[in-house]
Amino acid sequence: MSKRRVVVTGLGIVSPVGSSIDEAWKNITAGNSGIGPITHFDPANFSTKIAGEVRGFNVEDYLSAKEARRMDPFIHYGLGASIQAVKDSGFEVTEENAPRIGVMVGAGIGGLYSIENTSLLIAEHNGPKKVSPFFVPGSIINMISGNLSIMYGLKGPNLAIVTACTTATHNIGHAARIIQHGDADVMVAGGAEHATTPLGMGGFCAARALSTRNDDPERASRPWDKDRDGFVLSDGAGVVV
Repeated sequence: MSKRRVVVTGLGIVSPVGSSIDEAWKNITAGNSGIGPITHFDPANFSTKIAGEVRGFNVEDYLSAKEARRMDPFIHYGLGASIQAVKDSGFEVTEENAPRIGVMVGAGIGGLYSIENTSLLIAEHNGPKKVSPFFVPGSIINMISGNLSIMYGLKGPNLAIVTACTTATHNIGHAARIIQHGDADVMVAGGAEHATTPLGMGGFCAARALSTRNDDPERASRPWDKDRDGFVLSDGAGVVV
């Protein structure tokens, strides 16, 4: 059986350089960096004090405040980018085509922010009495795909491959194969992450994996430089249709 041709028809992004395709592209082509000092926690005792934070993203552009409270930020980013991509593609979901439309959006680490804060709550209150009933569904990696399929009524393949830093690449690649082999006609695919938390930063600092160019954040990420000293942890999401 010959493989079907696969094309990209929609794009979505939430990133340190912008939370829309137009904004991100303008900043990238202008050479503007999204790396800067960490602002959402005090990194004074961390060897690395810089990261790629998402700034100016309003989750209520995509979800109600009530819905957003039940989800980790990585899900916010993933849904935001996914909704952008769906709108950009222009496809409409119908009762007839819904079984042929699927989702594959994953994360390398997932709900680290929620896990970290919920662990502190359990320690503080000596038990789970303050734990949200939405903690588990609001932090597990497959819930970008799950929530998006619920929002749009998508009934095709629904997965979330997890392969650390190559997660989005594998989700996009496998989604393309699903279309090539006739198991779906449309796939929403990509990845998301929110790992610039004390726990995430602490783990990579302990591994000595991060750049410590704290005085030069815009030029800290230099993977092909002979004087490179590590990578820069960043948040965001990228999704294609």
